[in-house]
Amino acid sequence: MEFTKAIVRKPCKNLVHGLTNANIGLPDYDKAVNQHDLYVSALMNCGLEVLELPADENYPDSTFVEDVALLTPRCAIITNPGAPSRRGEVDTIKDTIAEFYNSVERIESPGTLEAGDVMMVGDHYYIGLSERTNAEGANQLIKILNRYEMTGSVVELKSVLHLKTGVAYLENNALLACGEFLSNPEFEKFNIIEIPLEESYAANCIWVNDRVLVPKGFPVTAGKIKAAGYRIIELDVSEFQKLDGGLSCLSLRF
Repeated sequence: MEFTKAIVRKPCKNLVHGLTNANIGLPDYDKAVNQHDLYVSALMNCGLEVLELPADENYPDSTFVEDVALLTPRCAIITNPGAPSRRGEVDTIKDTIAEFYNSVERIESPGTLEAGDVMMVGDHYYIGLSERTNAEGANQLIKILNRYEMTGSVVELKSVLHLKTGVAYLENNALLACGEFLSNPEFEKFNIIEIPLEESYAANCIWVNDRVLVPKGFPVTAGKIKAAGYRIIELDVSEFQKLDGGLSCLSLRF
């Protein structure tokens, strides 16, 4: 599908207090803002109209807007993040989503869902069961998708934070994958582009209108994506990596 719009949120100064298991240091705020600006420019260069929401100091992780909403071609779903510190973020974005969608659904407790665990492949959505997304949340999402003539299925995660931490759909039946996803029967129908474990962070790429945004500093991954016939845009997202965040986390594309 072709994307025409994106929603992003500027990093806040409190991002140094964001959730992380990365253990690679605290993010530098000024550097993060600069990297985010370049990310927005890259989306615009891919033909997207970008709405940039202001920083929200109440929520250190709020720059990772992907997790709080799933935007499909037929409806929007406001999620219910599994991380308690992020649940208030849904109320800060729901009005923005309603400006673009007439049909807005919502995941309700006890279901939890973060959209970093959801990968769209045409009309089908793969849903990772993780510490942040539970079976009840996944079941609610599948029922919503079914009402709009879309489908969903669950994928049990073993070690990654989110499904899209280790897998990315690049259209044309190509799937970027690393680690536990290389042998997962759910994905055997795809043409797998294998990412080595030492570059596992780079498995989180995003396809945007025939270009692929790739984290800078991962030459094997970049080379394999180019060899598969894609034009790439490399972006430095080192400060977001320190918060377990990747390229897909930083925008809602629709």
